[in-house]
This record gives sequence, C-alpha cells and structure tokens, in this order.
Amino acid sequence: MKVPFLDLKLQHQAIRTEVLAALADTYDNTRFCLGKDVDDFEKAFSATLGHSRTLGMNSGTSPLHVASICGGFGPGDEIITTPFTFASSCWGISYVGAKPVFVDIDADTWCISPEAIAKAITPKTKGIVVVHIFGQPARMDEIMAIAKQHKLFVVEDCAQAVGATYKGAPVGGIGDCGTFSFYPTKNLGACGEGGAFVSKHAAIMDHAQLLRVHGSPKRYTHTEVGFNFRMDGFQGAALNIKLKKLAGWTARRRVIAAQYRLGIKRNDVQLPVVPAYGESVWHQFTLLHPKRDDLRVHLEKNGVGTEIIYPGPMHRQPCYASLGYAAGSIPIAEKTSATCVSLPIFPELTDAQVAHVIDTVNSF
Repeated sequence: MKVPFLDLKLQHQAIRTEVLAALADTYDNTRFCLGKDVDDFEKAFSATLGHSRTLGMNSGTSPLHVASICGGFGPGDEIITTPFTFASSCWGISYVGAKPVFVDIDADTWCISPEAIAKAITPKTKGIVVVHIFGQPARMDEIMAIAKQHKLFVVEDCAQAVGATYKGAPVGGIGDCGTFSFYPTKNLGACGEGGAFVSKHAAIMDHAQLLRVHGSPKRYTHTEVGFNFRMDGFQGAALNIKLKKLAGWTARRRVIAAQYRLGIKRNDVQLPVVPAYGESVWHQFTLLHPKRDDLRVHLEKNGVGTEIIYPGPMHRQPCYASLGYAAGSIPIAEKTSATCVSLPIFPELTDAQVAHVIDTVNSF
C-alpha cells in the first residue's frame, strides 16, 4: 500500500468546482489586490477563529516582519525565540536588525520552554517570538507572566497552528500579536502564498494595516516607510472556500493523530503528547526515534512517505554562525532535530492507510 507524506491533489480535487467558480468571479470583476474577496476572508477568519480583526497578507513571513516593527524591535535588541522551527520565524527579528537569542524547548511538546526564556533575559531583551510548533500550543500562561514581569512584547507564530487553542483561547490572540501562514501545505493553505496578522490591540492593528500598504493611510500619502504586503484577491477567494472546510479537516487530523497515538506501540518511540491545557491541530504528527534514519528507510520500503521537520535547528544554521552557538549548546532542540521523523497526516488519508502506517512503524 502506498501512503504519501502529503497529497494536495486530493484536497483540491474535492473543492475544484467551488474554487474555480470563486476565482472566475474574482477574475471577471478584476478584484486582484485586496478588495472584496480579501475583506470577506478577513471577516470570516476572525469570526471562525475568535479574533477581533484580521489583516490578510501576501505570505506567512510578512506578518512576522510587521510584528517585529510593531514590537519596536531594532538594532541592539535581543529577541528570545526557539531554534526548533522554520527559518521564517527568525527572519522578522533579523530584518529589523535585532538579535535572535535561541533557547531550548520543552522535551514533550517541543515548544519553547518558559524556564529557558526566563534564564535568557538580559537588559537588552525586548521581546519573545513563540512558535506553536506542529500545531501544538506553547505554555502561554508562563510565557505571558515572564513577559509582563519584564515588559516584553510577545509575538505568536501560528503558521502551523490555525485553529489551535490554549485553555480555550485561540492562539494568536494571547500575546501582543499573532501571525499565520497560508502556504499551500498548511492546514489552511492558499493556492499560492498568503498569510495573516492579528492582534488584540487596536493600535497595533492600525499600525500593521498602515505598514501592509506602503505606509499609506490614503492614496499617495505616506506617513512612514511601508511595504507591499497585500494579499491578492485570488488567494482571498480560494481561502474563503477552504475556511468553510477547516473544522472538518481539523477534526479528521485529530482522529488520525489519536489512531497513531493509540496504535503505535514501541518502547523506543517518543510520541507527541496531548497536554491538558490545549488542543493541537496536528499540522504534523512527529515522533522521535534513536534510529530515525533507519526507521525512515523501513517506512519508505513499505510505501510510507516521511519527512524530517526540522533536520537542523536554527542556532546551528550557517546564516546564524556569527552568533557563536556551539554544538550541544541547546541540547533538547538538537536531540529533537537529530531523532525526529514526521508521519503522513492529512485529512484525506483513509483508515486503511493509517493502519498501514501504524503496522509499518510497529514492525520496524
């Protein structure tokens, strides 16, 4: 049996007629940059996920850049974040000339450790970028308490966590601002690039909206240097269709994750946890195994696709070599990167395919 790691064609075949009709309407009415489709998506995203207001943007990286500006980050500032993440989580920090300070992660959820954050704070610390990795919410109460004590600006990177909750609250609305990615492989993926910015603070939302379109409150007036971070109309149109399916897709991901957690029975495997404080949306189902590479070969030979997410933590990437982090300096993140493997988890997987993955892992 073949079980691909991800097959986006299945999702798009199921909604092809709806999406193409929406795109045709956008095309016929030339709503190409922002416009009604994006407005509709922003309102629906807020209503569906519990945010007061949403700004659609052109990628998941752009809102992280905007977040750093809204947080007042700049040269000489230190911003604490996790090394166990995709590179764009760090780019917003670097784009404004601030210094990323990488700290270790929790050994069970693989999210940034509040205890490690507390130890890393210096007089130069200005903010924290939290990543809800693989759709799993981080320990936000402890993080926000630290931030309040030291007057730090908190950015939630929710690129993999659309719809996840922490103690019933939607991620992205707990810190000072939240960012989302709609890259096609995400749980809510556009037909191209896309992203979103949210904040519980009206002044921050107003500033972000200004930055999104050339620092321009009205046409040909520019009150500050801004960017062209607009979401295009086609992405808004496609996301409007997909957003209606998100709850069902998330429910299916949770069923698959539960089947994996119940069915995989190996003493040498560390499975992802389900903490009592939050609900994951299972962007990835990742496990740890000391012979990860051999396990991957076994799975591939039996038709099961896998990925390593992430094989190299950010503090050891060449782009941050100047920061001077030695091998072994952030041990849990490094061990996790060296032993992690992600299994197929997307809504269109059949129960038979899930059972095959489980049986293949158990027979290693």
